[in-house]
Amino acid sequence: MSAQQVFEEMNERLTADKAAKINTTYLFDIGGDGGGKWLADLTKSEGPWIQKVDDGEAKCTITVPKEEDWVSIATGKLNATAAFMQGKLKVKGDMSLAMKLQGLLS
Repeated sequence: MSAQQVFEEMNERLTADKAAKINTTYLFDIGGDGGGKWLADLTKSEGPWIQKVDDGEAKCTITVPKEEDWVSIATGKLNATAAFMQGKLKVKGDMSLAMKLQGLLS
């Protein structure tokens, strides 16, 4: 599975209710060959909520240097808190918003 596929699946699973509950913006900066930047705008009333971008601004930026680590986090094989503690995931911006990410991933 690639980072692109993870974000496509996240987009498919998102609903207007789920987006409204989270109600913020995230920028995902994923490294590696299949990496890139994706902006999740969960303030919109309808999708697609997640789009690949060249750059963007968000209230919370999640950086994962290795694509395989992001795929592991997103698929539940690697705990996000453990990844953060190991330096595999970095958060810039509002840390409380990073805690809401589990709602986006589940």
